[in-house]
Amino acid sequence: MQLPPFKLEEFWKKYEFTAPHLFCSSDAESWKLQEILALADSEALALWENLSLGYTESPGYPLLRQEIAQLYSQIDQKQVLTFAGAEEGIYCTMRTLLEPGDHVIVIEPCYQSLLSLPQTFGADVTSVMLDSKKQWRLELEEVEKAFRPNTKLLILNFPHNPTGTVMGKEVLEGLVKLAKQRGTYIFCDEVYRFLEIDETKRLPSLADVYERGISLNVMTKAFGLAGLRIGWLATRDVDFLQRVGSYKLYTSICNSAPSEILALIALRAKETILKRNREVMLHNLNLLHAFMDRYQGVLSWVPPQSGTMAVIQLLLPIPVEQFAEDLVEKKGVLIMPGGVFDLPGNYFRLGFGKKNMSEVLELFEQYLIEVIR
Repeated sequence: MQLPPFKLEEFWKKYEFTAPHLFCSSDAESWKLQEILALADSEALALWENLSLGYTESPGYPLLRQEIAQLYSQIDQKQVLTFAGAEEGIYCTMRTLLEPGDHVIVIEPCYQSLLSLPQTFGADVTSVMLDSKKQWRLELEEVEKAFRPNTKLLILNFPHNPTGTVMGKEVLEGLVKLAKQRGTYIFCDEVYRFLEIDETKRLPSLADVYERGISLNVMTKAFGLAGLRIGWLATRDVDFLQRVGSYKLYTSICNSAPSEILALIALRAKETILKRNREVMLHNLNLLHAFMDRYQGVLSWVPPQSGTMAVIQLLLPIPVEQFAEDLVEKKGVLIMPGGVFDLPGNYFRLGFGKKNMSEVLELFEQYLIEVIR
């Protein structure tokens, strides 16, 4: 088995720690260790101060799984399995569920492993591509056309990465109905949940509405704690959870003990953490709206409905890869060309979850003015 190059992660490997100004980050503003510890309740602080750096329980620390379960309405701690980040959860799920010849539907564009892993493991994959001309909306009819009587798995990614679109309630209900008719699993990458621009548009997790729904989340995106490397799966399918837990024993086996306690502290203070991260995101999004208004005819977008990213179309007669390379060389500002996540057309990704976005946006605007003069 030969895995294809992971284009997005190879891109980050090249630029993330060398480019001075990251303008395409996908996560919310990070937190410092002391800031998180300052939010700890007495029980969690005692756990931190008396922490033993030995092995941890493979499914995850029970108190952490209990706290994660409170993010859902139909899930208890026994229906949560933690991982070393979201990618391990994706990998273990695909390895556990899929056999060569299984039919899988994937919504694109997407985080690459959601597509490349089923393909590599021998699945017969049908892609449904979102279209900017349709406001990046997922249309139930398009997914229904892709379904077969033997469809094993439907892979969703909502709130959507990288476009920031959200799925309509009626579409979610329709997808669950289609899956139930065939016994199809639905895997939903929900790592941008809690960052909806309009919180009334937040949908329930797949794990809450479908017995074969598998919800993926992580401390990285909405919580701004990528360095913890704590992700999880939530599902009511106990048989699947047992099997994927057994597969985890061939990967990380268990999590970092300090990371588990820090994640517990953060989740117990989730209202505080999400409030700050949303304030940063919404402030930056207002700046981005004003910026896009100034450059109509040069740049185009469908304003995101969720998350910390926007997909922008470059309307100038310049290949976006060349534009991005010149930008990082001259201004030290890094954007992500659409080709990194297999999006055809002259598109690139911007991130607006960081506190320093106004300064980076100013540098980007300086460069844009130089280009169009």
